Amino acid sequence: MSDISLKKEFLKGFIRENPVFVLLLGMCPTLGVTSSAINGLGMGLATTAVLIGSNVVVALVKDLIPDKVRIPAFIVIIASFVTIIDLVMAAYVPALHAQLGLFIPLIVVNCIILGRAEAFASKNRVLASVVDGLGMGLGFAFALTLLGSVREILGAGAIFGAPLPFLAENPILIFIMPPGAFIALGFLIAVVNSLRERAEQAALQRAARQHEVTVKAGSGA
Repeated sequence: MSDISLKKEFLKGFIRENPVFVLLLGMCPTLGVTSSAINGLGMGLATTAVLIGSNVVVALVKDLIPDKVRIPAFIVIIASFVTIIDLVMAAYVPALHAQLGLFIPLIVVNCIILGRAEAFASKNRVLASVVDGLGMGLGFAFALTLLGSVREILGAGAIFGAPLPFLAENPILIFIMPPGAFIALGFLIAVVNSLRERAEQAALQRAARQHEVTVKAGSGA
């Protein structure tokens, strides 16, 4: 793939095809662990590591796996990386590991990871699969961190555990409760969709102006 294509593959996971705000994938960890920014960031980075690792292995062995056992084989690959990440987090960040709890093993069934393995890594080369996994993973981490930050700021009056003036004394507790996850996510999805629509309209306007310039240049010639 060209450098432009790789850049496009990397950036698509942040806004245009963001797993959370646009594709609405991985809703279980998105709603379950984002009561704070650090939890969202930790889950996002763990998922990114699994996504990159599984994409690499799937891209390497895709021609060796029979079609009939393709999905089970992908799940075994994903589960292997999840086990590694689970053990590493338990050893080096035990407090965060305890906070995330069962959601770390549940990365195995995160449809983002299996979806990228099936839709992209099984059809592309290793480098492109790494870029795809990195872009979609960081896009997922960005979404979880943003949602966790909003909920923590409004619900606990803090950000990454650091108290904020005024907000710390007047928290809106519903935002760190399960209903707050749905409310905050809904507003963020609306904002992202609005930004996407504006970007698409701006791109159409640029294309129209470019077409007009081309037509005028052709007429002048």
